[in-house]
Amino acid sequence: MDLLVHTGYALVYAVVGIAVLGLGYAALDLLTPGHLGSHIWTERSVNAAIVLAAGFVGLGVIVFAAIWTNGSGSLGVALGWTIVFGLLGVVLQAVAFRLLDLVTPGDMAQLVTEREFHPASVVAAAVQVAVSLTVVASIA
Repeated sequence: MDLLVHTGYALVYAVVGIAVLGLGYAALDLLTPGHLGSHIWTERSVNAAIVLAAGFVGLGVIVFAAIWTNGSGSLGVALGWTIVFGLLGVVLQAVAFRLLDLVTPGDMAQLVTEREFHPASVVAAAVQVAVSLTVVASIA
């Protein structure tokens, strides 16, 4: 019975985690010109892939920390923490991306979607991870 219950928990947490990643994808898609999926899979933009991957890693760490920190409580409480902090991570990543765009020369959103590698994509990726780690620190 324990195995079945914990398998169910894992399924529910995974669904929430995938939803948070989906929202992170949608947010970056809104912040960048064109369709993010096309930039990555059709146009092969390594810049867009770097920033999206960093965002996913950051959001994954947030979801992990929320579950790990609150998983010993009830499923409802742990899910609540996971949803709230996952959404907070998505919003703060988007805000940080826009703020970076404001303080750097050129159009960060445009640079991120270019096919040829641009060092700004690494900076944008680092911002995604740094903001996520700040959210993780607030959970713990």
